[in-house]
Amino acid sequence: MRNQQFAIRPTQPAEALRELEEIHFLTTDNQDLTSPTALLLNFYDLSWPEYQDHASVTAQLANLMATPDEDGWTYLTTHDTLPVTVFYNLALQRLGFSPELDFQLTDPLAAMAKIQLPVSGHATDDFTVNELKQAWYLLLTTHTKNGQSFLDHLTTHGYFAPFVTDPSVPKPLIFNGKAQAVFDTTHLIREVVYVESPQDTDHDGHRDLLKAEIIRPVETATGLKVPVLYTASPYNQGTNDEAGEALTHNVNVPLQPKQPQQVTLADLATPATDALPDPRPVTTSTHTAVETFAREQSYTLNDYFLARGFAVVYAAGIGTRDSDGVRTTGDPEETTSTIAIIEWLAGNRTAFTTRAATEAIPAWWSNHQVAMTGRSYLGTLATAAATSGVTGLKTIISEAAISNWYDYYRDGGLVIAPGGFPGEDADVLAEETFSRELLPGDYHRIQAKWQADLAGITHDQDRATGNYNSFWDARNYIKHAQNIKADLLLVHGLNDWNVKPRNVNNLWNAVRDLPVTKKLILHQGQHIYINAFRSIDYTDIVNLWLTHELLGVDNQADTLLPNVIIQDNVEPETWHAAADWDNPANNERVFNLQHDELVDAGTQDPQPYATSFNDQLPVAQYHRYTKDIAAWQKELLGDKHNDLFGHRLIFKSAVLTDDLILDGKPTVTLQVAVNQPVGMLSFQVVDYGEAARLGVSPTILARKALDEGYRWREDDLREFQLAAPTPWKMITKGHRNLQNRTNAYQIDELKPNQFYDLTVTLQPTHYKLVAGHQLGLVIYATDFGMTVRGNQDLQYSIQLAQANLAIPTVTD
Repeated sequence: MRNQQFAIRPTQPAEALRELEEIHFLTTDNQDLTSPTALLLNFYDLSWPEYQDHASVTAQLANLMATPDEDGWTYLTTHDTLPVTVFYNLALQRLGFSPELDFQLTDPLAAMAKIQLPVSGHATDDFTVNELKQAWYLLLTTHTKNGQSFLDHLTTHGYFAPFVTDPSVPKPLIFNGKAQAVFDTTHLIREVVYVESPQDTDHDGHRDLLKAEIIRPVETATGLKVPVLYTASPYNQGTNDEAGEALTHNVNVPLQPKQPQQVTLADLATPATDALPDPRPVTTSTHTAVETFAREQSYTLNDYFLARGFAVVYAAGIGTRDSDGVRTTGDPEETTSTIAIIEWLAGNRTAFTTRAATEAIPAWWSNHQVAMTGRSYLGTLATAAATSGVTGLKTIISEAAISNWYDYYRDGGLVIAPGGFPGEDADVLAEETFSRELLPGDYHRIQAKWQADLAGITHDQDRATGNYNSFWDARNYIKHAQNIKADLLLVHGLNDWNVKPRNVNNLWNAVRDLPVTKKLILHQGQHIYINAFRSIDYTDIVNLWLTHELLGVDNQADTLLPNVIIQDNVEPETWHAAADWDNPANNERVFNLQHDELVDAGTQDPQPYATSFNDQLPVAQYHRYTKDIAAWQKELLGDKHNDLFGHRLIFKSAVLTDDLILDGKPTVTLQVAVNQPVGMLSFQVVDYGEAARLGVSPTILARKALDEGYRWREDDLREFQLAAPTPWKMITKGHRNLQNRTNAYQIDELKPNQFYDLTVTLQPTHYKLVAGHQLGLVIYATDFGMTVRGNQDLQYSIQLAQANLAIPTVTD
């Protein structure tokens, strides 16, 4: 295994000593010890909080080996000197590593280097007492074999349990720039409020009330003000899965020709909103909520911070159970709904104790510093909130988030499904999350209004053309990126074909020059969380980040954390720091398309040669692919002469003599003709070469192996692992309607059998193609996983004389 820790804060020796005192590892009992072995013995005595008697601790230490011949207890009680090797032999075992299996007792430093664990640089042979204190400080920050810091490991065994009720302990308690779990999770306060949002989406003449569920430390009851993690989840109050499934659109329909039209972005302006009802009058107020709840759809990252003194708020927003309004799928109304909760938490909006709205309640326990967390739709609403510039939102931790809903459900004038969900669209998602439907009485009163609104979404999303229009323009958060004031921690999977990488890439590029701190983590997974991975200290990164952002601790999170962290796609459990992603100054390598080859531009003269393929499949083959998309993908990229021969084009480079690292957006330029006035092209860039590759879904290494605090909630330990060897790996893809050659909102004329210039920018990526492999480009039309599937008799011809593939590259 490999361990990457980006969030260990370099700490000056004097500060390290002070922090060791604050967490009670340096005490009046051991401060005056002059023997390093005696001090280490004391440290280990303190590091088994679950054992209250000295004999049990003795037995535990005796079960560790200090040298190949002496156990830990024997060594520390019979020697005065403490060699570095003895310290790290014992340390590795306390971190969960096994002698002979994970490391050799004769050379623990070799294992430390291989696993990439930090080694104290304060001694070369034997530790002095002062050097030992610094080494112990560093060890507490070091990750165990199970992917959490040693101090977090001690926490889960009760190390901080006495701190919870100790009035002398500062709260929050900071160690190595991160908040520690010294809060009482056995008596968390759970309460419900109803925030009045400045909107009336159900047009009932009253501003919408939005249910918010709050979990806060019991310490707030006596005056402690705490920061807030807010997760806006439209799924939080339930979903209508069957209704959503019933509304899913049929994608086995033909691509339709479109009437040419000239449109500008100005033509897509969003219409003005309706007049807003007056706010409810506030006559009385209280600090005591009257409603509570038993369970929440929790997020384990939020759970981790509940033990560390952060409050957590969950809200589902307009059109959800126990709230007013209707679902709108990502438009400005949903942004307003999302930020209304932040405004209340920051002291700038009214909430009530019940839906009767007779008694107001402030967020009196909040320190007015808010972060938003969440993945997918949840992260999307965090992005939307950030682009509003709302006061009180200090940062977002946005994972796998949409930045432009057109890029989620459309691409280049085509209806494009999120990967794995053919036929889903904005109306399907609205219906699925309209959890007011789960309350029959409430739904009875709102049903007619909702059905009319839902029909409006279906009409306005325009599946007939797939064009960018005013509906999608209203759901484009990138337009408002200049409003962002919150710092950004963005996380995305390079193999996420649900929320495709273009979403995070466009946001990253839009904020590159904004005066906010922004960090980006790119992993090799699909649509997943990465907060329980062994190889990267993601939880520590977030802790360092939030302690800086919400608690105002000067822990250098803004400079210590790399701008970009990218997971290697070749070496397991390997992450790299980078200055940027998809930098405009990246070099570019251009390949010409020549017959079946990709040839470096300039090495051969382009040949006047056209090639073609037909998109129509035999009926049985077509129906097989509609039911087995994986089989289609396998055959699409497989042998040239398989069942898809004549239905796609494959171009391959010569075998690479050096590694090629793609970083950014590949671009395909060519001339294309089609035999009818309608058509589309799809592209996949491919790594051809037999290899074991990382799976895009993580493997669970150990269930419930990660405790979020002492006797608190748990999470599964995960990691990406190598899968069985495959002959290829799809790197990235892209699509374009041939009637949208100019852009996604203008419709161009398409005459049969006439060649047109076409340039298509594919989804951004970062990918290492190793020497010995081939770079491939596959050109086809129907994408059975994403486009409509009409099985039309469309003959495509590609003029290769000017056709090329441009790859942005970086070096190691």
